[in-house]
Amino acid sequence: MSEYVLEMLDIVKEFPGVRALKGVEFKLRPGTVHALMGENGAGKSTLMKCLIGIYHRTAGKVIFKDKEVNFNSVIDGMKAGISMIHQELSPVPMRTVANNVWLGREPRKGMIIDKKKMREDTIALFKSLSVDLDPDELMGNLTVAQQQMVEIAKAVSYHSDIVIMDEPTSSLTETEVGHLFRIIRQLRDEGVGVIYISHKMDEIFQICDEITVYRDGTYVGHDLAKDTNVDELISKMVGREVNEMFPKVDCPIGDVILQVENLKSGKQVKNVSFDLRKGEILGFAGLVGAGRTETVETIFGIRRKDSGKITLRGKEVTIKSPEDAIADKIGLLTEDRRGNGIVGIRSVADNTVLAHLKAYGFPLNHRKIKQDTDEFVKKLNVKTPSNDQLIMNLSGGNQQKVLVARWLLTNPDILIVDEPTRGIDVGAKAEIHTLITKLAGEGKAIILISSELPEVMGMSDRIVVMHEGEVTGVVTRNSEQWSSEHIMGLCHGEKE
Repeated sequence: MSEYVLEMLDIVKEFPGVRALKGVEFKLRPGTVHALMGENGAGKSTLMKCLIGIYHRTAGKVIFKDKEVNFNSVIDGMKAGISMIHQELSPVPMRTVANNVWLGREPRKGMIIDKKKMREDTIALFKSLSVDLDPDELMGNLTVAQQQMVEIAKAVSYHSDIVIMDEPTSSLTETEVGHLFRIIRQLRDEGVGVIYISHKMDEIFQICDEITVYRDGTYVGHDLAKDTNVDELISKMVGREVNEMFPKVDCPIGDVILQVENLKSGKQVKNVSFDLRKGEILGFAGLVGAGRTETVETIFGIRRKDSGKITLRGKEVTIKSPEDAIADKIGLLTEDRRGNGIVGIRSVADNTVLAHLKAYGFPLNHRKIKQDTDEFVKKLNVKTPSNDQLIMNLSGGNQQKVLVARWLLTNPDILIVDEPTRGIDVGAKAEIHTLITKLAGEGKAIILISSELPEVMGMSDRIVVMHEGEVTGVVTRNSEQWSSEHIMGLCHGEKE
C-alpha cells in the first residue's frame, strides 16, 4: 500500500503550438490539504483537468488508490472518486438549487425523477455542511457567492476520495471563507484528500498542509506548509523577487473629472455621491452585496439610473448604454471575466479590439488590428502562442490582461476596474498594479473595486466605502482614519 492516494508522474500535455505541461509530478496523501501554486499559465488547472478526464494527457501516468488509471471523461473520474470545483462556475440558472446539485444523477422512481427525495437529500446535505439555502430557489436567483457554496456542496455530495478546489474563495466573503474552511477540515478529518488551488497566500498557510509549486509548465518543488513562508513561496512561483505588490506612487492629482450626486438604481444603489479627479486612484471597498459593482454599472450605462446626477468634465451627461460611456471616454473592466468579459470562441486579437472596432473602418483594417494587438499583447506581457489563439484557451490571468488591453486601446480618460486581480497569480497582480499606477501617473482617473482590503488600501489615494447600497464614508490616504479597522467598520455599516 502506497502512502499516497494519488501519484501523477511525468505528465506531459501538449496543445497546438504550446507544451502546457513538461513532465510534471504531483503526489497527494489521504487526509491532507495540498496546495497547487504557481502563476497563471503555470499548468495547475491543466494538470487537474488531465487528472479528471477533461483533457487527455500526452504522456505520463496516473496512479489512483494503487492502480494506474486513465479517465476518458469527467464522469469516469467522478465514479472513481474524484470531484472538482471549477474556477469558472457553470450553473444551470433556470433549474432549482436541488436540480443543480443532483444534475445527471437525480433519484428516480422508475423513469420519473423523485423530486421529493431529491429535495430531502439536498436538505440533508446542506444541513451536514451548515449551508443555509432554499433547495427550491432557482439557481439564477442566487448570488455568485451562494452559487459557489452550491458547487462546493455538490462536490462533497459525491463522497469522493479526492476533492479538487480551483479558486473556491474568489467570490466568497470573509465569513463564507471561514465556513468553507470548516468544510475542508471536516473532509480532511474524514480522510479525504483535498487539492487546493488559490493565489491568496494567507489562505494557503491557514488551511493547507503541503504545497507543490509549478512554473511555466514545469515542476519546481514541494514543501510542508510549516517549513516555508510567503517570500520563499513567491520566489519559487515567479522565479524572481516580487518586492512591491502595491507599487503606490504619489501622482499629481488634478481637477474633478467625474461627479456623481445622489445616484439611485433599483435596490442596490441608494443615494450614492462621490467625485473623481484626474490622476487619482479612487478605491471602492465593501462586503459582497454592498452595491459597488451596481454603482459603476449604472455610471457605465449597463443598469438604468432611476435618479441622480452624473457630471463629466463639468457638464451633466446622460449615459443610457455602454456605447454612450465609451463615447464619453469611460472604460469598464467588469467583475465577471467569463460572463460578460471575454468572448471565449474568438481570438486574442478579436477580444483585444472589441471595444474599438469603429476605429478600423469598414471593411476592417486587419493590418492595423494586428499592429494594435501585437503592441498591447507585448506591453502587458500576455502569454499566448499567437494572437490567433482562442482566448478561452489562455489562463485566467492572461485572459484578464487581454481585457485590460481592450480598454487601454480605447484610450479612456476614466478607467473603472472591478476586481482586476481576482484569480490572478502574484506575478500578474504586480504587473497589473504597476500598470494601474502608470495610468494614474499619465493623468487618467481610475476607479478600483476590490474585495481584498490590502489591495484597495495599497493602491488608492482615497477609498469610498459602501454598505448595502449606501456610502458610509470616504477615507483619504495618510489621514487618521486610514486603517483597516476603521474601513472594515464602515464596510459593516458604521458611518463617519
